[in-house]
Amino acid sequence: MATAHVTCPLCEATCGLAVTHEGNSVTGVRGDADDVFSHGYVCPKGASLGALHHDPDRITTPLVKRGGAFTEVPWDEAFEVIDERLTSLFAEHGRDALAVYAGNPAAHNLSIALYGRALFKAIGTKNFYTAGTADQIPKHYSSGYLFGAGFSIPVPDLDRTEHLLLLGANPLVSNGSLMTAPDVRGRLRNIRKRGGKIVVVDPRRTRTAEVADEHHAIRPGTDALLLFSLVHVLFAEQRITLGRLTDHVNGVEDILALAQPFTPEAVAPTTGIEPGEIRRMARELADAPRAVVYGRMGTTTQSFGTLASWLVDVLNVLTGNLDAEGGAMFPLAAAGQYNSTKGRRRPFTSGRWRTRVRGLPEVFGEVPIATLADEILTPGSDQVRGLFTVAGNPCLSAPNAGRLSEALSQLDFMVSFDIYLNETTRHADVILPGTVPLERPHYDLSLYQIAVRNVANWTPATFDTDVPQDWRTLLRLLGVVNGMGPRADVDALDGLVADEIAGRAGLDKAVAGEREGPERLLDLMLRAGPYDLTLAELEAAPHGIDLGPLTSRIPDVLCTASGKIELAPDAITGDVPRLVATLDDEVESQLVLIGRRQLNSNNSWMHNVEPLVRGSNRCTVQVHPDDAVRIGLVDGGTAVVTARTGKIELPVEITDVVRRGVVSIPHGWGHDVAGVRTAVATAHAGANSNLLADDLVIDVPSGTAVLNGIPVELAPA
Repeated sequence: MATAHVTCPLCEATCGLAVTHEGNSVTGVRGDADDVFSHGYVCPKGASLGALHHDPDRITTPLVKRGGAFTEVPWDEAFEVIDERLTSLFAEHGRDALAVYAGNPAAHNLSIALYGRALFKAIGTKNFYTAGTADQIPKHYSSGYLFGAGFSIPVPDLDRTEHLLLLGANPLVSNGSLMTAPDVRGRLRNIRKRGGKIVVVDPRRTRTAEVADEHHAIRPGTDALLLFSLVHVLFAEQRITLGRLTDHVNGVEDILALAQPFTPEAVAPTTGIEPGEIRRMARELADAPRAVVYGRMGTTTQSFGTLASWLVDVLNVLTGNLDAEGGAMFPLAAAGQYNSTKGRRRPFTSGRWRTRVRGLPEVFGEVPIATLADEILTPGSDQVRGLFTVAGNPCLSAPNAGRLSEALSQLDFMVSFDIYLNETTRHADVILPGTVPLERPHYDLSLYQIAVRNVANWTPATFDTDVPQDWRTLLRLLGVVNGMGPRADVDALDGLVADEIAGRAGLDKAVAGEREGPERLLDLMLRAGPYDLTLAELEAAPHGIDLGPLTSRIPDVLCTASGKIELAPDAITGDVPRLVATLDDEVESQLVLIGRRQLNSNNSWMHNVEPLVRGSNRCTVQVHPDDAVRIGLVDGGTAVVTARTGKIELPVEITDVVRRGVVSIPHGWGHDVAGVRTAVATAHAGANSNLLADDLVIDVPSGTAVLNGIPVELAPA
């Protein structure tokens, strides 16, 4: 029996795990008590790592579709098919005829993070999509214009704050999001032990709300109104305290003018929060010695996702809590340095290109998933005719998912890089299998950029595998798209990627010695980082290296054209009139749909892991008792939920955890389609809530899909 110490790659918490194994079998998974960040904490997802490793449904051999059915083929044969079909597609229709979609698991895979970038650049398409535009792009957009870089995202300094205001976030279930923080429950408990206060704003009484000091059940989609009203109160009561930020901020007077319409009395009817409560919330936020505002999915996936994301940081600036201990701070990661200005002072911008059909903007190098179906189904020059998906399942995660699924069935050619034959990859012509977490090395290149403490932790592969390492598969694909054929020299391509990384760092790749693949690239990036680390040092520290608490980084972190925080950029404030117009809207009596997180789940890709679909991980529609009586629903019965884009049926759960007028359905379900090979997920199919999400309704500045606050109708089945 042996024990491997690994960093869990299944969500953003990056918990350390101790995995016991014998031969190629996992015998147990527990929290690593010596991990420098998580200190032994583990959630059900991490504990299921062994079940994922042993999942009999995962793909381990390439599949090629012939006569409508998938056939196992050797790797060389699969690449010959890809080379022939892609070469023909590019020759006849150009590079933009191939779209790329990268899913959530790609962010947790070091090989995809490092080599996917080179592959996507080589493909050269403007049709690049990720799960981000159904999730977090408004935060990148607002951070980019405020601070100059799309990954300069300040995160709550949870370990030192004394007042935490959370909007649309449920970190006790999600383990943090755009905020890497293992054991959030323990960290929130410590806030209260310090005499601090936790305030949650959410239409549902979530697990996080249940442990908070205060919960405000806001009407979905109105967070920007509440945030602007808090800003209004700060100005009206002369509670603005910029502190050390005074010389580093432009646009404060502009914010004063923009906030004028949003009095507590003006926003109360729409938000459902009383004016007196809004004023008290603002005063307590301003008076707390160390405070922070944090918003997540409920704020980024609504009609005003960009404004809400922006106003979170406007409040942190105006209360003097940005870049201050206990406030919102900028992590300093050991590698990657996405939020560093070193060697890169070009300010963030968006809309460098727009989509062909709807003219939606590029943001952070990608275009909105809400329009992928349009690009496939609309004839004309540069029509999308092929698709490459990487660890993604947009047929469950994208808005108007039924239309997207129909669109994928009409593609000329589709390749998927995935471990499952799922709702999306069933449309592919070729599926290339990837490794599972315990078969590959791991380092959280992206997530340490948004961690609540600066740490670094390296995980070598626990098991050998016959499946090629993901970086080698991606480089073979790079060879195909570069015209080198199906048998390109992977080692030579790896050397070229290493040359580029080393050149950007001002290093010679030879300093990494005999290393290859992700190990070599990460070693170069660590050497170029702010802590003068090497991969060898991480290898000698299996429980990680603690690099200390967050520290103040302004002005060094700023790379706007002015070198200051641009508090009122036109690209964001231009959307304020649209928000002002909602103050005159009558509050509709129609039900609206919101999503919900589940502790045992992380989007669709864990629903085939048997331990994670037990117990409370149910796909139900939660309805308030008063609404249930009015509609004629009974607990445990079946409801039909209808929206413009479709309808679904699912069990009813009557509960007062949702406010009146709101219904809640978890996302990522709907595994009842033909052609998949996921026995556990199919047996717990649930219903796909994104059949109801409207692809025509978006956050205007960023083009991000609106998945919260969707008008729906309910009726007994």
